[in-house]
Amino acid sequence: MSETSQTHPACDLRGIREAVCIDTDKITDSCLAKDCIENLRVYLTVEGQCTLDHAVSAKARKVQLLHVYISVEPVPYNTGYYTLDATFYYRVTAEAVVSAGSRPVTIYGLAVFTKRLILFGGESGARVFSSRDRFACCPSKESIEAGGAPKGVVEVVDPMILASSVTECPCAADAPELPQALLDCFDGELVLSGECKRLSVTIGQFSITRLERETQFLVPVFDYCVPTKECPSSSAAAQDPCELFSQVEFPMDSFFPTKPDASSADNCAGCKKS
Repeated sequence: MSETSQTHPACDLRGIREAVCIDTDKITDSCLAKDCIENLRVYLTVEGQCTLDHAVSAKARKVQLLHVYISVEPVPYNTGYYTLDATFYYRVTAEAVVSAGSRPVTIYGLAVFTKRLILFGGESGARVFSSRDRFACCPSKESIEAGGAPKGVVEVVDPMILASSVTECPCAADAPELPQALLDCFDGELVLSGECKRLSVTIGQFSITRLERETQFLVPVFDYCVPTKECPSSSAAAQDPCELFSQVEFPMDSFFPTKPDASSADNCAGCKKS
């Protein structure tokens, strides 16, 4: 449990101090997905593509999710439902062997995957504008038209490489439009067409997708979240990094699954209806 929180019995309402209004996002619909994305094309850098064209074999070793672009639009003639288009951009790391007995050469590239979902987003006659909105200063046509749509959220754990393959002289295909920010994530220019060999990967991915709408709730307040931990001295930390490390709690939950708190279960025992 975080040291900035206060411990209270979950079902003991006697400690309520006041009721306050909060503004938060309410989940209108959500779904789980276990995607096996087969034969996903990898756009290698110029140097990596040159290596692959002369290689005798290649195998993908790692995949990293760089970004997810989300677009939400209403479904025609189906009030309250929205299509959510999610485009996933992956950085793929592979190893190519140029000749028998030689050491593998590491190559990099970009893979793109798009999926469409239909989720319930509810209805709202109000359009929400905020000074915190990144479009408030310089609005775009898309941001103005999406003012009444719910917010789309995609949560993804690290994807995994399931398989990879190399094909000779592939057929021509349309090159995708890639955001400049993603192109800048690579050291060199990406080869989008005209390659002699093509690297394809199969990726396994777990994700949660949801639609949210901003709303207001009246909630009970027990107390303020008063920190109980003192901030370490920055000067002392700079002089003795081992002392700073000794103050870091061992991340036990990263190694072992969490289990229910028995004390919390006891506190709720008296809340059952007779």
